[in-house]
Amino acid sequence: MSIQPLRPGQGLRNVEASDEAELRFAQGVRIAEALLFASPDPLGAVDIARMLPQGVEAEAVLAELETLYRNRGVTLQRAAGKWMFRTANDLGYLLKKESAEEKKLGRAALEILAIIAYHQPVTRAEIEDLRGVSLNKGTLDALLEAGFIRLRGRRRSPGRPVTFGTTEAFLIAFGLDRISDLPDLAELTGMGMADPSLAGLGMPLPTDDPALRADEDPLEPDLFDVILEDRLDDDASVPPLDPDGADVSAERGNPARPKSDG
Repeated sequence: MSIQPLRPGQGLRNVEASDEAELRFAQGVRIAEALLFASPDPLGAVDIARMLPQGVEAEAVLAELETLYRNRGVTLQRAAGKWMFRTANDLGYLLKKESAEEKKLGRAALEILAIIAYHQPVTRAEIEDLRGVSLNKGTLDALLEAGFIRLRGRRRSPGRPVTFGTTEAFLIAFGLDRISDLPDLAELTGMGMADPSLAGLGMPLPTDDPALRADEDPLEPDLFDVILEDRLDDDASVPPLDPDGADVSAERGNPARPKSDG
């Protein structure tokens, strides 16, 4: 590290303090790099900040790492407000033979996922109205299993249908930092994914706010979970037995019933 010449009014102690801060920052960059490489999941700035030297800001460290890896084979990317290393987009084809083939979503599943992403919270009936085609339950199940969508709540309407929304896994899988990064209608038209005649129409502003809306109620607890929780509570209330089969509660002033010889 090169020592900068003293500025007027700057003492040697200030120079040493500056060097120490630079060393701490450099160490912070190395720590963040190691954490991101080792983690199987994206990490938030808060997660990284816990491990950094005192006085080193996580956002500054991540910005430095992003610059260092900008033109490398592996780049630092932000998705769903978290950070992760990914193969550079132009080199992804090199790893196709090395990685396991992932099951791709079909066209119907992608259409439904897009409707949910742009119109959430949305019910099954509303999805069918927007598509103009009846919905196969297996498609929703596949999206739920993939972790791309979640059950949000129930609509305050007859039948109280379930509402659907996207997840953090959806953002990460599609490389989005936030749901508002989805392309608008003009961008979709430019990519050839929408009819040019629709360019003048409005399009909903995507939002994945986890808070329930005024027309949504919380989901009820799953009946199986309620039964299991009640059973666990009942089991916990039964006094344990000692190795001889006697009720331990006898030690607390409640004599256990004597064993029968017959």
